[in-house]
Formats: sequence, structure tokens, C-alpha cells
Amino acid sequence: MNIFDSPIMNVMQKGLDASALRQRVIANNVANLNTPGFKKSYVSFEDQLKAAMNGSGGPLKGTHSLHIGVSNVEIKPEVKQVRETTMRYDGNNVDVDEEMVNLAASTIQYDVIAQGLIDRYNILGIVIGGRR
Repeated sequence: MNIFDSPIMNVMQKGLDASALRQRVIANNVANLNTPGFKKSYVSFEDQLKAAMNGSGGPLKGTHSLHIGVSNVEIKPEVKQVRETTMRYDGNNVDVDEEMVNLAASTIQYDVIAQGLIDRYNILGIVIGGRR
């Protein structure tokens, strides 16, 4: 197994991709705040990850109870549109306050995942190069 291709690092990299996509979707929602008939979108990633971790989202099998085992599953963030709600009379359903909260949460999530990856790479650097 490649040390840079572990299941946990793959999941964290996909998490960064999902967070970046989520920030772009939120920016698009805010940009279309005053567009009549615009329906907001959101990114679905955590539900797929949770399903994969529970075994209902794909063919996962671990050899030990502590294994994560998501390396063989293709988990991709999906952009979904919310069509059921309406915030204003013109059909637009973007709530700027909700979008700002989602943006703050997405930014924190991105920072935490990025720090986790940095820590993993630092550990690998110490293992490969040793302490000096």
C-alpha cells in the first residue's frame, strides 16, 4: 500500500473537495439572491460518507473493527437543488442569513480537514526523514 494513499487521507482529500465545492455553491446562491425564480443549491457529501462508513453505501469490508475501509468506494460530493421551498413572492428561496451560517461552517470544516492533512504529512515527513 502506498503511504500517501491511505483510506483516511483519501477521505480527508475528498472532504476538502466537498468543502471547496460547498463554498462555490454558497457563493452562487448569494450571487443569485435577487434573481426571480432562482432555487438554492447545496452540497451532499456527509450523508454519502456516513452511508459508506456504515456499510450501506457500498461494498465495504474491514479486516479489523478499527479499520475505516472506505478506500474502494467512490464518494463524490453532489450538488442538489432545493425546489420545495420559497422565501419570497418571486419564487426565490435563498436566505442570506442561512447562507452566511453555512459559509462559516464550511470554512471551519475546511480548516479542520486541512489541518488534519497537514498533521498527517508532517508525521510522514518525520517518519521518512527522522528528527534532526
